[in-house]
Amino acid sequence: MADKRRAVITGIGAVTPLGVGARYLHERWARGISGVSVRDGQAGGYCDAYDPAEHLSVKEARRLDRFAQFAVIAADEAIGDAGWSDGSPYDPMRVGLVMATGIGGFTTVQANLDVMREKGPTRISPLGIPMYMPNAAAAAVSMRHGIQGQSFAVASACASSGHAIGLAARMIQYGDADAVIAGGAEATLTDFGFGSFNTMSALSKIGISCPFDARRDGFIMGEGAGVLVLEEYEQALARGATIIGEVAGYGSTSDAHHLTAPEPTGRPAAQAIKLALDDAGLTPGEVSYVNAHGTSTELNDAAETVALKLALGEHAYRIPVSSTKSATGHLLGAAGAIEAVATVQALNARVVPPTLNYEVPDPELDLDYVPNNARELVVAGEGAPAAISNSFAFGGHNVSLVIRGRG
Repeated sequence: MADKRRAVITGIGAVTPLGVGARYLHERWARGISGVSVRDGQAGGYCDAYDPAEHLSVKEARRLDRFAQFAVIAADEAIGDAGWSDGSPYDPMRVGLVMATGIGGFTTVQANLDVMREKGPTRISPLGIPMYMPNAAAAAVSMRHGIQGQSFAVASACASSGHAIGLAARMIQYGDADAVIAGGAEATLTDFGFGSFNTMSALSKIGISCPFDARRDGFIMGEGAGVLVLEEYEQALARGATIIGEVAGYGSTSDAHHLTAPEPTGRPAAQAIKLALDDAGLTPGEVSYVNAHGTSTELNDAAETVALKLALGEHAYRIPVSSTKSATGHLLGAAGAIEAVATVQALNARVVPPTLNYEVPDPELDLDYVPNNARELVVAGEGAPAAISNSFAFGGHNVSLVIRGRG
């Protein structure tokens, strides 16, 4: 579609292990601060700064699982940042919402299973299902802000919120909505969550998130949410909105290879990157930064490195690549959303945040991973700087977004 509508970013919000508020995400990551800590012997990206009493009434907090609470708080911030504090400037039927999660209300599931075992099934909370269903966060944000257009959840494991943002942009591009709130939320830091991932040997035994490092041995789980407000470009201009970026390209493919391991040749992931660049009308030489999926697992980091080389050619060696997960842990279904927020911030601050804990290079992984210290972002090409943000997931789901910052 040569004349497709543009989906610009007018607001961002986040709750992450680095703090409650989007500004802490890039600011603290760029300073080399890690949000990963150890609790009861288990390393995780805990949102310790979040206190529901500071943001929600007792009734609201009681009726929302932790993942949905994160989504509501991040959405409130993004909507305020977009200048919608007094209400949406659009017809409610023309505003959409896509809120992703990889797993949904994990804390509620575990709590109600404990109740069932201790007191029997008749004592399970009647709020259980409405709290742990994957679309609970989407429903909560929709009701809170009167959003009456298309509203739904996306669940594709760690690619969930990448898909959510891509689908939101498509809704605007094809005229299905004039504005869409998009993002993802996750809260899985429970005994069952840690136990499940530990028994499948997915989590790091050394307790360090060190993407692309030769020591990498698994990811660190994190929790939180990221939300963006997208608007159609012309209408955003007409209402005097401050445009902070654009979702310029979206590409998605499937590995069709293995339930948990990435396709080792990197071809399907590379195709997602190429599709996103084509959608944005950009060449590899116009990319200034890559926010990698970068999970700190042996197979993922190797496959992503190969995919970047296939998709970007020789330019792959000239583009800085860093991983948000080195500072926050892996937020599963929310990862793509907080990484999109961080990417917008990096482009606008003109600062590339580092890959933390990078100490032992892997000779097979030879790109510029911005080890340990932030650096100035050098803008490639003309116009607003552009970056790639990748999300690759269990099940073989691949998403790549091309995000542009301010001109």
